[in-house]
Amino acid sequence: MDNGARMAGVALVLMAGLAVGEVAMAEDRQLAVTGRVRSADGVEIAYSEAGSGALAIVFVHGGLADRTFWAEQFAALAGGYRLVAPDLGGHGASGSNRKEWTIEAWAADVRAVADALKLTRVVLVGNSLGGAVALEVAALLPGRAIGVIGVDTLHDATQHIPAAEIRARGKAFRDDFAGTCHAMAEALFHHGTYPELRAWAEKRMCSGSREVAAGMWDGLADYDITASFRKAGVPIRAINGDLWPTRVDTNRTVTPDFDAVIMKEAGHYPMLERPFEFDRLLLAYVREFDRAATKAPAGRITPATPR
Repeated sequence: MDNGARMAGVALVLMAGLAVGEVAMAEDRQLAVTGRVRSADGVEIAYSEAGSGALAIVFVHGGLADRTFWAEQFAALAGGYRLVAPDLGGHGASGSNRKEWTIEAWAADVRAVADALKLTRVVLVGNSLGGAVALEVAALLPGRAIGVIGVDTLHDATQHIPAAEIRARGKAFRDDFAGTCHAMAEALFHHGTYPELRAWAEKRMCSGSREVAAGMWDGLADYDITASFRKAGVPIRAINGDLWPTRVDTNRTVTPDFDAVIMKEAGHYPMLERPFEFDRLLLAYVREFDRAATKAPAGRITPATPR
């Protein structure tokens, strides 16, 4: 099937979805595990896969979340692309036998899935912590990754949070996991919005491991987001809510080929809050990457000048 036919199929799915409505789709956010693979350190990584095609969209969830946070996209987009969503180590159905929880280790999880599935043309989509993971994965897949799309993440490529402050957040999860997780979940939505979705997200996130949650923050203490931006080697885009400012001009000083669209009055999970609007924005970026990659040697894209 050529790209035009694929996109026509996706458009029909999206239009059909609009008739069904967000609430009906939101009632059943389930993704079956379709495969498992060992990461570089031996941790078993579970993943879901759907659709087909030469271009794969790999969805990377955020910290304490899991692959089901992309269920809306699997329901709508599998008719046009190959879709893959792993559970990062320590999350969802994946193993937890790891001592340190770092961006680099989670990037190795995603790479293991991409290698096992022999993905050769990949757009990486990462929400929250998954945005940083996606940048690292892009660097691990030269000639295969053609772009990164952050989802309410990658707000500031120069951001530096003191290590002591980050470790204090980890300690808060160790000392009071339930209370700290609840407070975090509350902060991820605009006040008073999406109560059912908020309850669903909190239940998923706060049923995880105390040690993984605390270890996640410990692992971020020495993480350099600026270095990840610079070494990704592909165009970087973001579809962000407006809870926090996205510093587009600042990001372009680090990676010239950066752009973002802001979904007004959306929170940390725009792909769940307003999936049909989000999917249209996502597909526009995917098509942009696809067109540009066909003009660049070995699937790499020459960074554009700042706009």
